[in-house]
Amino acid sequence: MPDNAKTINIALDAMGGDYAPAEPVKAAVQAASELSDARIILVGPEELLKKELSAYSFPADRILIRNATEVISPEESPVSALRAKKDSTIVVGCRMVRTGEADVFVSAGSTGALVAGGSLVVGRLKGVERTPIAFELPTAGGTGLVLDCGANVDPKPTMLVQFARMGSLYMKHMRGKENPTVGLVNIGTEDEKGNALTKAAHELLKECTDLNYIGYVESRDIPLDGADVTVCDAFTGNIILKLYEGMGKLMLNALKDVLMSSTKTKIGALLIKDSLQKTMKRFDYKVYGGAPLLGAKGLVLKTHGNSDAGSFYNTIIQGHDFSVRGVNDQIAQAFLTLQE
Repeated sequence: MPDNAKTINIALDAMGGDYAPAEPVKAAVQAASELSDARIILVGPEELLKKELSAYSFPADRILIRNATEVISPEESPVSALRAKKDSTIVVGCRMVRTGEADVFVSAGSTGALVAGGSLVVGRLKGVERTPIAFELPTAGGTGLVLDCGANVDPKPTMLVQFARMGSLYMKHMRGKENPTVGLVNIGTEDEKGNALTKAAHELLKECTDLNYIGYVESRDIPLDGADVTVCDAFTGNIILKLYEGMGKLMLNALKDVLMSSTKTKIGALLIKDSLQKTMKRFDYKVYGGAPLLGAKGLVLKTHGNSDAGSFYNTIIQGHDFSVRGVNDQIAQAFLTLQE
C-alpha cells in the first residue's frame, strides 16, 4: 500500500450474533489478510479476543482490539440499554465512528440498539429526518435495494422521499446504476389504492425531478426487477425481507428433495452440480453482506444475528467499499444541496 493511501478502519463487534466471538474473529483474520488498505478493530473483552486470535496467523498491524466489557442483548430496551451500558460493544463501536476512530462499524448484535446507536451516538447527517435500514435482495437481473427494513415503523411521507434519495445514491455509487428506478411498495399500482402514508408519499415522489420514480410497485414485482430501489415503511420492509428469506429456504429445500428423490435425479444433480451451486448462491442472503443504516454521519452496518464468518466477511467488504467510494459523502452533499 502506498504511504499516502488512506487506511480504512473497520470496527467489528466481536460479541454480536449467535456465534460470537469465534465467527467474527475468523472473518476479521480473513479480511485483514486480504484487504491491504484496511485495519480491523475488534470490539469486545480484550483478554477473550486475544485468546481467540492466538489460534490464527495474520498481519500484526492489521488487527487491533478495542476493549469493551458489556454486551446489549436483543431482549433489552434499546435506548435504556444504550444509556445503562456505556461500555457495551455497540456503544463503543458507534462512538468510534462518531469520533473518527473508525470509518465503519459492523455488528450482528441487537438491531434496535444499533439503530438507536446510529441515530443517538453517531448522529444523523444534516437534513436527514430518520435513518433507514437498507437491504440488498437478489432479483432476476441482479440485486435490488429495499428500505426501510427495520428502523422506522411509522414514518412520515417526507421520510419515505428521503429514503428514496438515499437508496438511489447507494445504488448509483455502490452498484453503478446511473439512474436507478425508484418504486413505492403498495397493494396495487392504481393511484386510488393504498393507505394514507403511501398516497401522500406517492404524490411527493412524483414531484421529485432528481429521482427516477416509476410509481407503485407490488411486493410480487420486487424479485422481478420491479425497481432498483424499493421504498416502504419498516413494518412492511421487514416482512418483505423475512418472507424473502423464508421462501429462499423453502425453494432450496424443495429442490434438494426433488434432486435426491431417485437414482435418476441424483445422477442429474451430479451433472448440474456446479451450475446449480452457482445459481443457488445468488439466493443466499449471506453473500450480500449487511444492511447499512443510511443517513448517519458515519457508516453503521447491521448483519444477521446468525451470521457465520462468511457473512461477517462479506459485510466487512461491503463496509470497506462503501467507505472507499465515498457514499456517505455523496448522501451528505445531496442533502445539503436540497437545503440551499
